[in-house]
Amino acid sequence: MHTPIVGTLTEPAKPWYRHGTDSPYEEEFLRLVTSDAPLARRLGALTRFWHLTGSSSQLKQWDALAAIASADLAVARMLEPHLDALTILAEAGAGEPAPESTWGVFAAEVPTSRVDAVPAPDGVLSLTGEKAWCSLAGELTNAIVTVRLGEERQAVAVDLTHPSVRPLPVDWPARGLNEIPSGAIVFAGTPATPIGPPGWYLQRPSFAWGGIRVAACWYGGALGLARNAAHRHFARPGASPLGAMTLGQIDTEITTIRSALAHAARLAGGGDVDGRDDSWTQALRVRTIVYRAVQRIQQLSRELAGPAALTGDAEFAKADADLTVYISQHHGPRDEASLGEAIIADAARS
Repeated sequence: MHTPIVGTLTEPAKPWYRHGTDSPYEEEFLRLVTSDAPLARRLGALTRFWHLTGSSSQLKQWDALAAIASADLAVARMLEPHLDALTILAEAGAGEPAPESTWGVFAAEVPTSRVDAVPAPDGVLSLTGEKAWCSLAGELTNAIVTVRLGEERQAVAVDLTHPSVRPLPVDWPARGLNEIPSGAIVFAGTPATPIGPPGWYLQRPSFAWGGIRVAACWYGGALGLARNAAHRHFARPGASPLGAMTLGQIDTEITTIRSALAHAARLAGGGDVDGRDDSWTQALRVRTIVYRAVQRIQQLSRELAGPAALTGDAEFAKADADLTVYISQHHGPRDEASLGEAIIADAARS
């Protein structure tokens, strides 16, 4: 396989501030990311380009998503749940889905929305209710959905093209990630296939690694902003000490993120984490490191690029808006509190 565009998380292939293509491979990658082809064709082309499957290593998945997000965060946001679903299906031994299928993962739980499952003939479940926060529900062919089987949380695979599935109209005025509306869908006796036993979805260790997969997208989005800002700074006549300081600050934050992701990838690939609780504690640490560093990179990139970038550069403005919406979906303070509680519990056991 060719060297990744962004560079592996353990050994970057080129400095983050290098801007532009320098190989046919990189040109092909950018062509795929910026393609206006139908969603199924785009996701299929990107997974083939990176040789991604549900069994790909976390490092490989995170690398690919960071590279894609650095070029267009919205495209990475489309691919990430598709990869998540492929990974879930592979873990559950559910087999490979159809190559032309496109998948989402709808696992948000809100008090005002619930989907109930009841056993139906032939070992399937029948779904009834409304599921909130279903991104691209009207464009995807399939999804992993968390539902209630009695009082247990159950993951199921659903064919979104079934006539009993109805995406509700969604008002999505957001400037960021406006290609990815997230509305509700209604199930009315929809057949679904159980994926794993009740409770399995949250208890598997890779649930935590999936949380870091999202953080890799945040990192890539911030990297794209930083690269754009650095390119603008290099093009200015005369050296600026303040600009140099900002570049140094951005470089430090990027290095921090890369180190945290590389360490997590080694843990995920080496089997050195015992159980779901330990893996989730690691994920909370990494997500918090990435989240805080991405916030700082975004602010520093705005300062380095100047107001002309936000007002006159469509690429920069879109990347900034996309990143703002994406990281706003993170429960930062809540996760930090959960991490502190895990530390207290561990200290009490020792």
